[in-house]
Amino acid sequence: MNAGSSLTAAVALSRTDFVVPAIRCAGCISKIERGLLTNAGIAHARVNFTAKRVSISHLPDMTMPQLVAAIADTGFEAQPITELATDPAAAEAHQLIKAMAVSGFAMMNIMLLSVSIWSGASGVTRDLFHWLSAMIALPTVIYSGQPFFRSAWSALRKRRTNMDVPISIGVSITTMLSLYETFNHGQHAYFDGVVMLLFFLLTGRWLDAVMRDRARDGVSALLKQTAPGAMVLGADGKTEWMDAIALHPGMEMIIAAGERLAADGIVIAGKSSFDLSLLTGESAAQAVDVGDVVHAGTLNIDAPVSVRVTAAGPDTAIADIARLMEQAGQSKSLYVRVADRAARFYAPAVHTLALASFAGWMIAGAGWHESLLIAVAVLIITCPCALGLAVPAAQIVVAGALMRAGILVKDGSALERLAEVDLAMFDKTGTLTRGRPEPVNLDDADAAQKSVLLALSRASRHPLSEAIRRALEAENVVAARVEQLSEMPGSGIFAILDGKAVSLARPDKSLAHEGLATELRVDGYAPFAVHFADLLRAGAHDTLNKMADMGISSSILSGDRALSVSPVARTLGLTAQTSMLPQDKLDAIARQKLAGHKVLMVGDGLNDGPALAAGYASMAPASASDAGQHAADVVFMGDSLAPVATAIRAARRTQQVVRQNFVLAIGYNVIAVPLAIGGYVTPLIAAAAMSGSSLIVVANALRLRSAAR
Repeated sequence: MNAGSSLTAAVALSRTDFVVPAIRCAGCISKIERGLLTNAGIAHARVNFTAKRVSISHLPDMTMPQLVAAIADTGFEAQPITELATDPAAAEAHQLIKAMAVSGFAMMNIMLLSVSIWSGASGVTRDLFHWLSAMIALPTVIYSGQPFFRSAWSALRKRRTNMDVPISIGVSITTMLSLYETFNHGQHAYFDGVVMLLFFLLTGRWLDAVMRDRARDGVSALLKQTAPGAMVLGADGKTEWMDAIALHPGMEMIIAAGERLAADGIVIAGKSSFDLSLLTGESAAQAVDVGDVVHAGTLNIDAPVSVRVTAAGPDTAIADIARLMEQAGQSKSLYVRVADRAARFYAPAVHTLALASFAGWMIAGAGWHESLLIAVAVLIITCPCALGLAVPAAQIVVAGALMRAGILVKDGSALERLAEVDLAMFDKTGTLTRGRPEPVNLDDADAAQKSVLLALSRASRHPLSEAIRRALEAENVVAARVEQLSEMPGSGIFAILDGKAVSLARPDKSLAHEGLATELRVDGYAPFAVHFADLLRAGAHDTLNKMADMGISSSILSGDRALSVSPVARTLGLTAQTSMLPQDKLDAIARQKLAGHKVLMVGDGLNDGPALAAGYASMAPASASDAGQHAADVVFMGDSLAPVATAIRAARRTQQVVRQNFVLAIGYNVIAVPLAIGGYVTPLIAAAAMSGSSLIVVANALRLRSAAR
C-alpha cells in the first residue's frame, strides 16, 4: 500500500485547488503530480491541463503556505483559487498579446532596415543600419522574450529542462553575437532573425492560451445557472433572504412562480410545473407535487411551492454536472500529452546537435567565432516553427472559412478529432428539433378565433402562449379587445369578450394522448384545440444521409421521454435511448469508446454539457445553453442541421493538408539541418530559411479557404 492510500484510509482528507499558469505540457503534469506525492502530508494530486489547475488531497493540518511551498518545490508557482483577485490565465494571455504586438512591430521595422543590407550596403551605411536594428531589437528581446526566459530559468533552477531552454539559449546567443558583430563592424548581424523567431513563437503560444481560456469557460457558465439565493422560512415563521452559499439541508425555501432554485430539495407544499430541461433536456414543463425532487437551477413556472433543502452548494446536481464536465474535458487531452511527450525530445536533441557542431568545428580548427556561428545557425534552423505551424496554420484557415459559413470552431484541435469520428450521437430537443413548441394547426382557426387567441396569449409568458403569440404576430393578426384579463397559474388565461367568458386553458382530458395542446373556449361555441409540435431542424434528413455516406452512423441520446422521442426517431430512421440523465449519457459514450468508436456528440442543453465534454468531438447549436456552447468544440448558427456535415467534411480536408504540411516541414529539416551543420548557413540565412519554411506551410494551408463550400 502506498503512502497516499494509507493516508486516505487513516484520516478524512481536505482538498485544496490551486491555479498554476505555467503548466504547458505533459512533462509539467508529471513533475507536479509525482513531485507532490513525495510530501508525506499529501495523499493525491491531480493536474487539470485544460484549466491549468492542481487539486490536492492532503492532511487537514497542512497550511496553505505549506501547500504552496510544496508546489514551488516542483518548480511551479501556484495561487489558491479562493485568493485570486484576477484570473492568472487571462493575465497571461494579455501579456502574450502585448509581447506578440511588440515583437511583430519590431520585426517589420528591422526587416525594412535589413533590405538595404541585403541589397549590398556596406561600410558606415551598413554599420548605421546594424545599430538602428540593435536599438529596436534589444528592448524587444528583453520584453517579448520574457515568457520564454522566465520559463527556462524556472526549469533550470530546478535542474530540469523544457522547450523554452533551447529557445532562450538561441535567442540570447544570437543577440549577443549580433552585438559583437555590430561593435566590430561585421558584415552580418542577426537581429531580424531573432525578433522574427520570437514573433512566430509568441503567436503560437497566444493561440494556445486563448483555446485554454475557452475550454475553462464551460464550467463557469454552468454554475451561473443556479439562483443567487432563496427566501427561507425560519422557525419563527418569518421569511429571510439568504445567499445560496449560506443554504444547508433542512432549510425551507419559498419558491415563487418564475424563480429558479438555489439548492436541491423536496417539494413539501404546493403544486406547480417546472422547467427541468437543465437535467433532462425536455422542453415541455413537468408537473411537480408534494414529495417530488427538484434541483438547483430549474425554473418554477406556474405557482409558489415550498421546498425542503436536501443539498446545497457543491453537493447539488448542477455542481455534479460541472465536475463531470471538467473531468470529461480533461480525459480528451490525450492528443496534447502525446504531442508534448514527443516534443520533450526536442530540447536535448537540439542542445546535443548544436554542441556537437560547435565541438566538431573547433576540433577541425575553425576557431571559436566560426564554430559559434555554426552552432547558433543549427539552433535557429532547427526551431520547429514550420513543424509547429503544420497543424495550426491549416486549422486557423479552415476555422475562418467555417466561421464565414456560420460555424464557430472554438478549439483548433477539434478539427483533428472531428475528422476521425465514426459515430454521431444526437440529443433530440433543440438539436435534431428546434427545441421549442410550435403551433401546427392555427390555419384551421378562423379570423375571429385567431384574434381572441392573440389577445389571450399576449397576457402570459407560458411557453405555449409565447409560441401562439409569435405565430399570430407573424401573420399580422389584430388582437381582439377583451376585458377582465387574468391568469391563473397552472390553469390558464381568462377574460370577457362582448359579455362572453373566453379562456385559453388546459385541454380536455381526451386530448392528453395527442401531445402538447391547449384549448380556446368561448361561451356558446365549440372549443378550438391548438396542437403543438417540436419541429425538425431544416436539412435533418439530408445531413444524416451525407454523414452516412461519409461512413458515420447516427443515433439519438436523449433525456426526453420515449413518448416524445419515438416519433422523431421513426421519422429520421434512427435508434434512440431515452430518459437519460447526464451520467447515463456519459456511460453510453464510454461504452461506445470501449467498443472502439470515436463519438461525435451533438447537443444543446445544460444536461448535455458533460456528454459534450466527453465526446471525442462535440457540436452544439447557437441556441444551446451557455454551458452547452462552452463545452462544445464547435457551435453552429441558424435553424439548419446542415453545418454538422459541413464541419465534418471540412475537418477531413484539413487533415489532408496537415499531412502535406508535415511532409513539407520534415523535408525542410532533412535538407536544412545538414547544411547548417556543414557550415553552409549563417544565422541570418537560418532565420530566413526557418521563416521561409513556415511561409510555405502557411501558403499550403491557405488552400483551405474554400473548405466550407
